Amino acid sequence: MTDKDLFAQKVVAHMMEHDKFSQWLGIEVVEIREGYSKIRMTVREEMLNGFGIVHGGIAFSLADSAFAFACNNRNNLSVALDTSINFIKAVQVGDTLVAEAKEIHNGKSTGLYHITITNQRNEAVAHFKGNCFRMGKKLIA
Repeated sequence: MTDKDLFAQKVVAHMMEHDKFSQWLGIEVVEIREGYSKIRMTVREEMLNGFGIVHGGIAFSLADSAFAFACNNRNNLSVALDTSINFIKAVQVGDTLVAEAKEIHNGKSTGLYHITITNQRNEAVAHFKGNCFRMGKKLIA
């Protein structure tokens, strides 16, 4: 573990402390490295939509949090410019989902990330792509 990775963990801990939505989702941080994040959550019954299936926004939100943790963990406030998701497999109540965000490009003003979401059987349930804009402001001092 490098000093940069330890600092990245500190930044994400600060983000999680203030991120009420990720807390509501029940997100657990599994691994943080500079430009990388891996998080998990368990799907609950209140995450069902009106059709009785898990709302697509749940997988999207998990991926979006992984994206945010990966692109902000250098302590440079970064916001989403563009995101997209492809749903591969249905998600069920009780599933444990893992979102792994990998940095594809780290530019001065933009970044590109690919997030894979898998279930407890290591089956891909969705693929998310996020492009961020770097604001040039620090999250923590």
